[in-house]
Amino acid sequence: MTLCVGLIQTRTPASHAAALDHLAPLVREAAAKGATFIATPEASNILQKDKATLLPQLRRLAEDPVVLGMQALARELGVWLLIGSALVLREDGKAANRAALISPAGEITATYDKLHMFDVDLPTGESARESETYEPGDRAVTALAGETPLGLTICYDMRFPAVYRALALAGAQVMLVPAAFTRPTGEAHWEILLRARAIETGSFVLAPAQGGFHEDRRGTWGHTIAIAPWGEIVGELAHDEPGVLMVDLDLAAVAKARAAIPALANARAFAAPAAIA
Repeated sequence: MTLCVGLIQTRTPASHAAALDHLAPLVREAAAKGATFIATPEASNILQKDKATLLPQLRRLAEDPVVLGMQALARELGVWLLIGSALVLREDGKAANRAALISPAGEITATYDKLHMFDVDLPTGESARESETYEPGDRAVTALAGETPLGLTICYDMRFPAVYRALALAGAQVMLVPAAFTRPTGEAHWEILLRARAIETGSFVLAPAQGGFHEDRRGTWGHTIAIAPWGEIVGELAHDEPGVLMVDLDLAAVAKARAAIPALANARAFAAPAAIA
């Protein structure tokens, strides 16, 4: 089976209305080019690093203006649409970084809350504390887009291989890694980590990204990319400008790669080593 995919690269603004105006034409462009599955980056609905400014703007998923707009657009265009993530309020009033899969009928069929919080101090002097704003999820999520089995992850999750192994063992063949990667870590690690996750699991890896310098002065890496199960790059936007990456995925490549290197089947349980004194 071949899947025609459109990966959206954005520079999401700091308000819902502006974000929807920015995102909708790119989704329409992907559909016009033949995509039946479209994926957007992390924080597609609003991007603002100042917590005091961001939190009062957040809405629940079912009430978020960008999510509602994407549901209507998926219904109009007749496509599967993954909102790579929306920054939303959870049912308990806390904030979440949440992916949402939307069917061609405009229905949300699966959600995933980002597991791993980006709490780091970079050598450049930049720092981030996602856990001060968002509650992490507690489960890995697979979903079907039509007949295509997906594994849902978000950005920093890519540094935790066990998540992708679990998704592959649960049947996922296409791993989604929507991101808003920093520029220093993007330049150093973006491509190599994503290729590693593809090779380790024998899966397609699709990573739609935020790119450029945003209203809140953060810089994101861009370089939206698609990687095949053998680790080769099958499509890339080699820049940080908004745009659409179109790729056709031959899903038979997943079974071929997993048969050639059956790492998923060959892994053995082992006792953990003693801690080094």
